[in-house]
Amino acid sequence: MRPKLIILSDLWGIKKSNWVNIYTKRLNEKFDVKYYDCCELGEIDTSIYNQDILHNQFINGGIEIAASRLLELEKGKINILAFSIGGTIAWKAGVKGLKINNLYAISSTRLRYESKKPNCKINLIFGEKDNFKPNADWFKKTKVKFEIIKNEGHEIYQNPNNVLRVCEEIKKQYI
Repeated sequence: MRPKLIILSDLWGIKKSNWVNIYTKRLNEKFDVKYYDCCELGEIDTSIYNQDILHNQFINGGIEIAASRLLELEKGKINILAFSIGGTIAWKAGVKGLKINNLYAISSTRLRYESKKPNCKINLIFGEKDNFKPNADWFKKTKVKFEIIKNEGHEIYQNPNNVLRVCEEIKKQYI
């Protein structure tokens, strides 16, 4: 039986996530992959599809709702690949007791506000030019494994070169 891998979207959810198909296709070789739209998990109103409006809904309760729903939906041990807001949702669900083996979060900048860690193996990736990534003190305090990719911004996870590298790393590391 293949290990289970949950993919959590970024703030845009499925509507603007064509790029996620590259991850799914590559990771389906080794994992039983399931995709979650974070807008659906967090009960976000997407009728006005604007970044600031979506973001405000997530930070004003949507992240917590999504983390609780994920905890209800996933009962066994899972691996998670999460993008941006999805990484924060996974992190919070893990702190609440979600059974995570490995959490791989890319551009999850809101983690800079977290102090309690989930009990799992954590790998974080941020772009060097992402102004909202956690600072050096946060990394020192949390003692999590992280990588900063040079000359990249927040949406590093959509760059095809990074997609391929991340997928290969996940396949090597988690099997």
